[in-house]
Amino acid sequence: MKFKSLLLLVILISSCQPQPPKSIGDSNISVFDNTNLYFDMAFKSDSIKRDDSILRLDAGRVLVKKVKIPVYEKQPNATVNVTLTSNGDPWDKSGSLFVIPNLTNLNLVDFETGQFDLKQLNEKYPATIPFQKDSLKYIPNVELLRFMTPFGVGHFTNDERVKNRKPPYIPHWEEQVKWSQDITHLIPLLEGEVYIGVMIDTWTKEGYTISVDLNFTESAIPNHIKTSQSVIPLVNTSKYASEQRLYDDFSKQPIEVNFTTASIYKNAKLYFITTGHGGHAEGDEFVKKEHRIDFDGKTIKSWIPWRDDCASFRRFNPTSGTWLAKDFMEEELSDDRIASSDLSRSNWCPGSDVKPEIMDLGDLQQGEHVLKIAIPEAQEAKDNENNYWMVSAYIVYDN
Repeated sequence: MKFKSLLLLVILISSCQPQPPKSIGDSNISVFDNTNLYFDMAFKSDSIKRDDSILRLDAGRVLVKKVKIPVYEKQPNATVNVTLTSNGDPWDKSGSLFVIPNLTNLNLVDFETGQFDLKQLNEKYPATIPFQKDSLKYIPNVELLRFMTPFGVGHFTNDERVKNRKPPYIPHWEEQVKWSQDITHLIPLLEGEVYIGVMIDTWTKEGYTISVDLNFTESAIPNHIKTSQSVIPLVNTSKYASEQRLYDDFSKQPIEVNFTTASIYKNAKLYFITTGHGGHAEGDEFVKKEHRIDFDGKTIKSWIPWRDDCASFRRFNPTSGTWLAKDFMEEELSDDRIASSDLSRSNWCPGSDVKPEIMDLGDLQQGEHVLKIAIPEAQEAKDNENNYWMVSAYIVYDN
């Protein structure tokens, strides 16, 4: 009798112990494989073209594909890898790789495929911040990677016309450009079936060839249970939709986002991505602009996003225009040639990716919160001067 009681006690104790997390192993998810992204006015009347499970939106400049991603129990590290070459477009262009969160019943695909009537909403779509009308809720796309294409990498690398543009300090023009970023903090949005998309602001029928994969590397530590986190998408001003315009409203007013926390959100961090555009001489691309981030009425960061290392990307930019330095820059007497891709810019270089700014918010108390993003001296778009800012922000916290 004692033996049976002891055995029952052992079984009860064992059943109460937490089960070790199930191991799935490493995964590599191919999203786009040498896929041509290009602009085609023929898509204007019907902006959707289904091609090998890929949706082509906004006249072909946006590709969206549904992929299936494992749900991990052990802690994985997640990395996004992008390879890009020009397919004939010689210019530098803004690009954004994004996920459409499964946190809402209204998203980019619903609008662009005509599955939802815009007249039903008294809202401007696509919205840059979340909104809700009756039972319909919309939240912005979340960026996995912001990038800028180089001038003509790959397609023009061996072109006779660019031979004399190669400076002596680089051995050769590169065949492609590759970017890789750790996106482990975005795993809560990368589980099960999700839409992954990529936008490049090309205006040519040749466009670019792009490959994208998501790599998940499972922890080798025994019983390493995955950190439980959540993501709050807050802002995205990038142009993903046919009816969307380039965002120049920072010239008029800051963006404010109100949201509510249902409980205390531990170890919250704000991820913020920004790049300025406006290719004319005094445009927001080439002029320093202060950014100010306020959270719950307090300024948590004020700085000027700026890149002054663009000359280090010269090998990726065979079709970049060049000028004599003394003819282009005041008080410069050098006969050396300077390339457009060498010039400093608002937080990006032709051929670079863009890293998020990360701001520690601590523990968010239950209740209402306000995020305010200001670029006080941003310029408006007018005539042929397309000043605009691509800004996105989201919060990650521990459950």
